[in-house]
Amino acid sequence: MRIGELAQRTGTSTRALRYYEEHGLVQPQRAANGYRSYDEAGLLVVRKIRALLGEGFDLDDIRPFVACLRAGNGSGGVCPDSVPTLRRKLAEVDSYVERLETVRHQLRGRLVAVCEYDRMEDSR
Repeated sequence: MRIGELAQRTGTSTRALRYYEEHGLVQPQRAANGYRSYDEAGLLVVRKIRALLGEGFDLDDIRPFVACLRAGNGSGGVCPDSVPTLRRKLAEVDSYVERLETVRHQLRGRLVAVCEYDRMEDSR
């Protein structure tokens, strides 16, 4: 399939596909006329890239997943090289959640204080 069809089937742009190619994540075949040509494996790789980007991974994080898919695995996360990236990303997300819970607690405390102050003002 050509780059336009791949873009359409994966919900991305041709520009993004070229960007992935520049970073070595997508490797199209080249026709004699220089046009890019993608197979079904390329479709799977681009879908995985899009999913991982949506989960907050950056392009460097995605490399072991793509390599795993290219090695013929049905999932990019089953290879040993993907595990450290998954662990690091999970620790990062856990850290974000902890910080958000702290902020939530602080905001609730402020809201309670404001509401109590309003009640005291209303009762005067």
